[in-house]
Amino acid sequence: MTFIGNIIWFVFGGFIHALGWFLSGVLWSITIIGIPYGRQCFKMAKLQLAPFGKKVVDEKGGSPLYFIANIIWIIFFGWELALANLISALLFAITIIGIPFAKQSLKLAVLSFMPFGKRVVKG
Repeated sequence: MTFIGNIIWFVFGGFIHALGWFLSGVLWSITIIGIPYGRQCFKMAKLQLAPFGKKVVDEKGGSPLYFIANIIWIIFFGWELALANLISALLFAITIIGIPFAKQSLKLAVLSFMPFGKRVVKG
């Protein structure tokens, strides 16, 4: 079921969103200061390609700098990304068939709101 969900997700927008995240990561990585933010964009791109069968977990022994980096992320674009994913989840949840996709959108909302100190693992 995970494979089928990922194929459907990929075909109906996952690739386009992942490409956008990848390009954002490349742009962020142009400057030295933007490299940590670029890495988070690449993390989001990877999850956008195939979110089924993966989960977002907190990293053990996280740095206090993650808190500061997350605050900067939230101020500039984290809340907009999380809101967009929440709206997507609500739209997906209208139908029974869309509920698994709504769950994946909620997973993406969590990661897009505060990506520093989080990891994507199989699960």
